[in-house]
Amino acid sequence: MDIPSYLRRLGRPDLLGAPATLETLTALHAAHVERVPYEVLDIWLGRPTGIDPAESAARIVSGRGGYCYHLNGAFAALATAMGFRVGRHVGGVHTADAPPAITGNHLVLTVELPEGRYLADLGLGDALHEPLPLAEGRYRQGPFEYGMRPSVVAPGGWRLEHDPSGSFAGMDFALEETKMSAFTAMHEHLTTSPESGFVRTAVVQRRDRAGVDNLRGLVLTRLGHGAHRTTLETAADYFAALADVFGLTLEDATEEEKALLWKRVHAAHQAWLNGTDPAVT
Repeated sequence: MDIPSYLRRLGRPDLLGAPATLETLTALHAAHVERVPYEVLDIWLGRPTGIDPAESAARIVSGRGGYCYHLNGAFAALATAMGFRVGRHVGGVHTADAPPAITGNHLVLTVELPEGRYLADLGLGDALHEPLPLAEGRYRQGPFEYGMRPSVVAPGGWRLEHDPSGSFAGMDFALEETKMSAFTAMHEHLTTSPESGFVRTAVVQRRDRAGVDNLRGLVLTRLGHGAHRTTLETAADYFAALADVFGLTLEDATEEEKALLWKRVHAAHQAWLNGTDPAVT
């Protein structure tokens, strides 16, 4: 783990050598969600990715983001190297039209601290800005409010309830600790199946203290105290938004790859407008 390079990527080189405290964890968490976007663009670039934490950390240091297996996997490695006691857990994220279940579609992190156990989750896209205590209650972070309570589908586990304005309804997880290999099969499904939301929609999200930037296909939304939505009409607008809003300059992609990305995202947007299947092709 190249801790100095990772902390520079987060804009927090001052945290090198910082004690493993709640204050340090909170600073790391906030910097990570603000600087490292939730994104699935490699699926749309036609590039397979792995979920090995070292690979994910190198990917993040190079300027890219990822989804929960990448973001939480890399953060667990960073936090562990900095002296935190981190647990990995199997979770399940669900939308309002689906029941809660531990599906394995989410990697969850908890961190043991003198103050108690905390949920640290960089991989929920438009959710947490800072860690939450595993204690039943309601918690406000910026314009959003979250709920924490015992899970009814994971005995002994917990349930995070998202703000009503969020992109999903809730996330349940079991407290038994697990290894990254538990997510290999679901990672394959999420990145290749026509039924996967990642395959159907090119999502990029970035959380900050005041709200969320959310790019779904070509629709860019800023959600916080109110909402602002715009449709990106050209390739220049699309790549400018990736760079300016999300910090994704895609320097690792060739011009041919970026042209293919735009072609696929634009075609999916047109299919969505026409009410047909928007899955990547």
